[in-house]
Amino acid sequence: MKPKPSSAFLAFALLSFPLAAQPPSAKAEVVPITAALPEDADIQTVIAPLAAEIKASFDLPLVQAPLGLFRGRRGEENLLGYWVSDVMRQAAQGVVGAPVRFAITNAGGLRSNLRPGQIQVADIFEMMPFENELVVVELTGAEVIQVVKEGLVRRGGEPCSGVKAVVVGSPEAATFILTWDDGSPIDPKATVKVATSDYLYGGGDSIPTLKQGRRPFTTGITLRQMLLDQCANLAKAKRDLLPPAPGRYTIPVPIQEAIRDKKFRL
Repeated sequence: MKPKPSSAFLAFALLSFPLAAQPPSAKAEVVPITAALPEDADIQTVIAPLAAEIKASFDLPLVQAPLGLFRGRRGEENLLGYWVSDVMRQAAQGVVGAPVRFAITNAGGLRSNLRPGQIQVADIFEMMPFENELVVVELTGAEVIQVVKEGLVRRGGEPCSGVKAVVVGSPEAATFILTWDDGSPIDPKATVKVATSDYLYGGGDSIPTLKQGRRPFTTGITLRQMLLDQCANLAKAKRDLLPPAPGRYTIPVPIQEAIRDKKFRL
């Protein structure tokens, strides 16, 4: 996911560091940012109470995650990504008031794992530091299949919700099979609602078919806030945050290796 600075941050930056006109003859000076650089007392006066407030909110407990949620390494499934895509799909259905059959996010936007134990607000911010928003679009079944295929070829399978992908054969002669998560076939001509991020819908991370999504609806919900809300809801219901079941991608090891080596095509 591509970072999107919040409007509050931009406003604070402009107020704290007003632009001053420089004479034409002024020369730029490179100032190394190190621990030896003195802090500006006036700026610290403004920042200190804000920093204290932010730190206090970041330390707030959210929910217990006894097993943790991990992105997976070298062929392991991205259970953290599965959880994020599941929450995206659930949140999208609540907003549009209609079934959302499929959701996809990008593994590159998940910047840390959720370690076992008490999850705090700071953990969600560290895992998802961007301001990207939840978007709902319409795709045909054929386009959903192509979206998953593009994510598979590029990264070995981007985190998805609502589908199961199986690759059989060899790197030289592979067959790709995608079904809905209940095992039913995907009708290539049917139109379904799809949840994704504005970053992916805008063309990020090389999944071009997502840009063909029709009737885009921006929910106004950031993915990070969506995850914070889900954790709070679990805690309120006295439930732990548990990883989703694996099995959404079944890919032979030789094909996984060919994907990593950029030698796989479908």
